[in-house]
Amino acid sequence: MNIYEMLALIGIGLILRRLVKSEIPFIYLNKLASQGLLTFYVFSNVASKDIEYLMEIKVVFLYVFLVIVLSLGASFLYGRFFVQDKKWRGALIILSTYPNTVAMGFPIASLFLDDLTPAIIYANTNTLIVLPIVTFVAAHYSSGKASLRESLLRALKFPPTTANLLALSFVLLGIKLPSGLLSCMNKIGWWSIPAILIYFGSRINLQKFEWRKLLEVGTFRIVLPFVFVASTLRADPEIFYAVLVEASMPPAIMANAILAHYKLKEEEGIGVTIVLTLAVLALFLALRLFL
Repeated sequence: MNIYEMLALIGIGLILRRLVKSEIPFIYLNKLASQGLLTFYVFSNVASKDIEYLMEIKVVFLYVFLVIVLSLGASFLYGRFFVQDKKWRGALIILSTYPNTVAMGFPIASLFLDDLTPAIIYANTNTLIVLPIVTFVAAHYSSGKASLRESLLRALKFPPTTANLLALSFVLLGIKLPSGLLSCMNKIGWWSIPAILIYFGSRINLQKFEWRKLLEVGTFRIVLPFVFVASTLRADPEIFYAVLVEASMPPAIMANAILAHYKLKEEEGIGVTIVLTLAVLALFLALRLFL
């Protein structure tokens, strides 16, 4: 998928949202894309690999942990010493730690990669680790409650995450599925990318944001991970760009849903997320044009 196709699909989503007043079609589009088609895409990409390939990309797992520690630690320390509003302190940590590795990460990664397996591995590993962390952070900075078991089950109930774990199990056990089956699943699942882009376009709705909060989240969620990966990772292009893109994504839509659930500055969070999403899209589109 090229740059113009991506922008066109986002534009279609934006136009459809203006024409269709009901939320129902977009709810079903999101479910079809993120829970249905994406599950096929994730499974077929990972299951087609072997154990030797996973050993070659073990650096992806390492950078998932390093980037989480960097964003989480830096935003926590900054918030503790420089942010007086405790609710925004919690929101800042959540927005800085939980990137949009799927809805934006996969389409942008597809600009640089033919095989998204490293990006898929990064995204799913990240989700398994980050979701319990940000849920606990939200609970800590609000009156809500959370348990480790509930948070873990919530992550595992996301079909692409389960598909990724199942596919990884097949690879580790040396189970080979028919190539024709995986190819068919991959072709069907690929349509998750344009569907996700259309859905993202339908979500663009800039309501409220503050420049200081934009700079705070942008620094810990995008700038620090981008600089860290670009300056330290030495790997093949398919690994390098997968990690660089996924590590530098703007806050996830799910992060804002958590803010809304725990009443942690959700309006400011949505405004910051939209602006940073457009900024990141422009950044990687420009980077792709000059490569």
